[in-house]
Amino acid sequence: MTAPTPQTITGFDALTVALDHGVLTVTLDRPDQRNVVSDDPLMSELTSLAQTVGDDPAVRCLVLTGRGPAFSAGGNIRKMLDGEGMFGSDPAGIVEGYRTGVQRLVRAVHAIPVPTIAAINGPAIGAGFDLALACDLRLCATTAKVGETFVNLGIVPGDGGSWFLSRAVGPQRAMELALTGRVLGADEALALGLVLSLHDPDQLLAAASELAASIAAKPPMAVRWTKQLVRRADRATLDDVLDATAPLQAILHGTAEHKDALRAMLEQVSARR
Repeated sequence: MTAPTPQTITGFDALTVALDHGVLTVTLDRPDQRNVVSDDPLMSELTSLAQTVGDDPAVRCLVLTGRGPAFSAGGNIRKMLDGEGMFGSDPAGIVEGYRTGVQRLVRAVHAIPVPTIAAINGPAIGAGFDLALACDLRLCATTAKVGETFVNLGIVPGDGGSWFLSRAVGPQRAMELALTGRVLGADEALALGLVLSLHDPDQLLAAASELAASIAAKPPMAVRWTKQLVRRADRATLDDVLDATAPLQAILHGTAEHKDALRAMLEQVSARR
């Protein structure tokens, strides 16, 4: 019996989307523009997908990567200079452009209820780096580079980068990276804990897919709530986390997926004995 082929999901102009055994692989598909995130249709399509993907029970984990040499070059620098797109207005209009544009995108990606994995295939710069930081886990090609480079352009991290970065590496290192705007190679990104692991470029997506598949194979409701508990631990006391955990456990103990997992575990123990 042959395994089913991945299901390609159509209807996107700037994304390539495929579902395979619970793993949704989303590829930023504007390589000629180095997958900048401040332009439509990529920005609006990825935002819409992120806002709705959690409603599909078939999706258990999401992998985000880029097509071409870059993961994402961030914002469109030419449009910044020329005052076009979301940068082409008076100050009040630019505020609104950020709120309804890249900030809305990053909020949506960060709020995806299933685990998310960024497969950083190439440079992830500025807003592109922040997009990767909005994901739960990050795998990186050995040739990739990352950087919180906003200060180099005379602006601040406009899409949550300061918040994400501080939680990833601590406030002092986040301050250094944001104030210098320096670009890190893959080895340093790994050493600082910005990425989970490094892979040869031609093995990166396979490694991310394997990790995603291992997560997708777990009981889905438990996975979603575990993600929320780990997220909550970043900003809560131990008492807060414990108080939130008890009612979740009460619900999960009554689910079929929990009973099935217990039976499978007991069968494994019995087989070993």
